[in-house]
Amino acid sequence: MKKLIFQLLIVAIVLSCSEKDQIIYLDETDLSKMEIGWGENQANQSVEGNPITIAGEHFERGVGTHAISKMMIALHGTAEKFEAYAGVDDESGDRASVEFFVMGDKMILWQSGIMKKGDKAKKISIPLEDIQKLGLYISNGGDNINYDHADWADAKIHYKGEKPLALSPPVQKTYTLTPPTPPEPRINYPWVTGASPGKPFLFRIPVTGEKPVHISVEHLPAGLKFDQEKRIIHGTTPPKGEYVVNVTAENKFGKDVKRITIKSGHGLALTPPMGWNSWNCWGLSVDQEKVKAAADALVSSGLADHGWTYINIDDGWEAEQRTENRELLANEKFPDMKALADHIHDYGLKLGIYSSPGPYTCGGYLGSHEHEKQDAETWADWGIDYLKYDWCSYNDIAADRSLPELKKPYIFMDKILKDVDRDIVYSLCQYGMGDVWTWGEEVGGNLWRTTGDITDTWSSMSRIGFSQDKCSPYAGPGHWNDPDMLVVGQLGWGPDLHKTRLTPDEQYTHISLWSLLSAPLLLGCDLTQLDDFTLNLLTNDEVIAVNQAPLGDQAIKVKDENGKQVWAKKLVDGTLAVGLFYTGTDDPVEAMWWEDEMPASNVKISWEELGIEGSHKIRDLWRQKTIPGNFTEGLEAQVPYHGVILVRLLPME
Repeated sequence: MKKLIFQLLIVAIVLSCSEKDQIIYLDETDLSKMEIGWGENQANQSVEGNPITIAGEHFERGVGTHAISKMMIALHGTAEKFEAYAGVDDESGDRASVEFFVMGDKMILWQSGIMKKGDKAKKISIPLEDIQKLGLYISNGGDNINYDHADWADAKIHYKGEKPLALSPPVQKTYTLTPPTPPEPRINYPWVTGASPGKPFLFRIPVTGEKPVHISVEHLPAGLKFDQEKRIIHGTTPPKGEYVVNVTAENKFGKDVKRITIKSGHGLALTPPMGWNSWNCWGLSVDQEKVKAAADALVSSGLADHGWTYINIDDGWEAEQRTENRELLANEKFPDMKALADHIHDYGLKLGIYSSPGPYTCGGYLGSHEHEKQDAETWADWGIDYLKYDWCSYNDIAADRSLPELKKPYIFMDKILKDVDRDIVYSLCQYGMGDVWTWGEEVGGNLWRTTGDITDTWSSMSRIGFSQDKCSPYAGPGHWNDPDMLVVGQLGWGPDLHKTRLTPDEQYTHISLWSLLSAPLLLGCDLTQLDDFTLNLLTNDEVIAVNQAPLGDQAIKVKDENGKQVWAKKLVDGTLAVGLFYTGTDDPVEAMWWEDEMPASNVKISWEELGIEGSHKIRDLWRQKTIPGNFTEGLEAQVPYHGVILVRLLPME
């Protein structure tokens, strides 16, 4: 009997201990499960790795994050209370504004109201009895994610029993829409290219179809010749004028004929540049072998046959010191830039490079300040075809942020680039300061960044992409708005890569929107690790045709109601490309993704709203098929959450 009483006593003690109040701090949970709008979530630090400080008050514990931020935690019905202090970290920009929400089982339990930098932290203490799931959400305050560095300071959950567990966001299954490339030969975009008289000319003809494909070119102007094996037109650009070249591609399945126009003396980048940039993949860890591998993969994957052309080296290539004659050389990671350029040109591809008008680049390498002419001549000697010129440390040179000061370094480099013996596409990178889209063409830019850096999150990509309508009037052949690079595939901004955090639906939105915007299509992923989904996403020639349309118009936002947007772009034949998007509402409960799959929404647009009339056929561009029917009044479709329906409207014959 005594033994039995003793055993029962032990059980009672164990049960008593298991029900004892316990605490788990938010910084002890798996922060990889917390979605973030920019950067990486940090335990016991701000998102930039500084001490957590809100309105001058320092907190030892907490989580530093960035709007838009989401986290779901399973409570198992055993939690008792959530406590925290919420606020905007002092390291944030002056425009930062966010709103904090604490939710339980699809109910808002607490919200902060709009908070800005300098606002005192708000104390949270909320009972959680019987709640199964806790949602922590930080919105962008309704004005985009402008340095919205936010903190859940001293955040903790009181519970009894089973320990709260951070939940992974739902994972959407991949699906492919683009049909396989047909065996018949097809000459793909671009069908127009620009160059300067008397300078080296290089153009790879993008052709798909089962090999062998025989390609012939007729009516080449003097100074140019065609290498059939390499599919390259090369030589010296003829005098100013327009030269129409007939190209025929033929294999055992059929024949395709296209007219490609060579415009001499009419500017560069007459369609948006397509290719690859090293930054979003390798960051400062880029080296010559990685760049060479990217070029090899662009060809071996077939991307080059769909018009992808540029291989651009971003920051991290520069030597630590200039030579005695002040020449800027490549560092040990790039032992032979000229050989690299030759290798890339041998494919018919083009090589880009990076610098800054300031003394240093963003990564702390040498910039081109006071050596602009010498650097441009060096790049031309190497065989560089594209320059990304990043503002960075020019802040230390500029007297202020007035328009004359913003324009000054870019005007100076433009004059120098025009004088070197090589065409170099000129990309201005200064993050949209001074509404650069209104004057980028004036200072010689072929493209200009309109925003800060993109990251592979919905909040970043959608904020950037869906805010570009203000720039639409300023796009056209040879001068493009650049909402930054593509964030699909394997990314990392350094040596460690991860799969993009965008869902498949969000990736279709990304490519569709950038195509409608006539934006440069510059991949930021590891091209040697392209999976089937990503390759399928990037090889739809009907979607690429929207981006590469020679007219060069940028889409305008036609409709924006309750998270449903419609964008339309005029094409060269007078037809319209139209994108129907469902971005989701601003409702924080919806934004938390409580369900495994968010429902689609009905999006519609009338011909009157699009400014057209009459009967139309509708071509689904991703599926490359015509939707049955004769559409006389408008279009209506079910659009996935964060997804798109991309179509072309064709008048009935």
